Amino acid sequence: MFARLVAMSLVGLVPATMSAVPLASQVPAGLVPQATPPIPPTSDAEVLDYANDAASRMTIPVNIGGQGPFNFVVDTGAERTVIAKDLAQQLGLGAGRMARVHSMTEVSDIGTFVIPAIEIGGKMSKEVQAPGLDRRNLGAAGMLGVDMLAAQRVSFDFKRQKMTVVPSQRREEHWDGDAIVVRGRSRFGQLVLVDAAVEGEKVWVIIDTGAQVSIGNSMLRARLERKHKLPQTQPIRLLSVTGGHTEADWTQIKVIRLGGLTINNLPIAFADVHPFRKLDLMDRPAILLGMDALKLFDRVSVDFANREVRLLAPGRSDSRIDLRLAVQERRRRAV
Repeated sequence: MFARLVAMSLVGLVPATMSAVPLASQVPAGLVPQATPPIPPTSDAEVLDYANDAASRMTIPVNIGGQGPFNFVVDTGAERTVIAKDLAQQLGLGAGRMARVHSMTEVSDIGTFVIPAIEIGGKMSKEVQAPGLDRRNLGAAGMLGVDMLAAQRVSFDFKRQKMTVVPSQRREEHWDGDAIVVRGRSRFGQLVLVDAAVEGEKVWVIIDTGAQVSIGNSMLRARLERKHKLPQTQPIRLLSVTGGHTEADWTQIKVIRLGGLTINNLPIAFADVHPFRKLDLMDRPAILLGMDALKLFDRVSVDFANREVRLLAPGRSDSRIDLRLAVQERRRRAV
């Protein structure tokens, strides 16, 4: 689910040695370990180079009706694929049905364009009805949603800047290093992780590659305030794909646990954005984990059909943002 920060001053919130918001939580140079072996080629795997857009989100080349490539953002938090209206008009795409779009800030009924064929690597989908949105809000030519990824396992290799798409039923390749598997459940069609905690508070986690920043709900904020574990916040504004804005309070959280991994000092914005309502998560602590957190890992694999996420921690840590293995399973306290 797309969210971008509108530029504002956040002086003093992060160490001066780190880059300015919104990219404060990208991996510092000291975190980069030795190169990992390349992914072995397989007959049913598509390995794609990806780039980063201005909001530090992943974009991959997509062909539409034999034309392209066009850079689409990969958004694991979005229900459906969308296209920039100017690109749809440039390609002469026909109008489709009206569609309901759930963005970070609102629900909107938006006209669609019929994409006759959309190709990602060697995989093609036909007759896709994609809502048309303004490019200035999308920040890209389009977005690939869960509708394109539901039966797939998508792996992101952040060190090599590669994205691999394979059918979920295929056995996953071996990862060198300490990879952690976090299992989840399907909630209204969205993959949600439940083996997670923020400062000891159990949370529901949505992996959202379309969000520039990580976002927590008011229930999580209240729990942290009650424990006196919420640092001072600063106001920011979030922008959605439909052009809506929402105010949020931004801070750094000391400890977040995902399965057997912990992230220290991760920036989080607090706001009751629409996805929490849609997934019926307003009454329990929840967080949308955005690209600022995911890029701390060397590799991330999201398997929608098997409802699990695999995470590979970097080989070294840094005192400013520390991603490390948590204590052994037998010593971990249930939260």
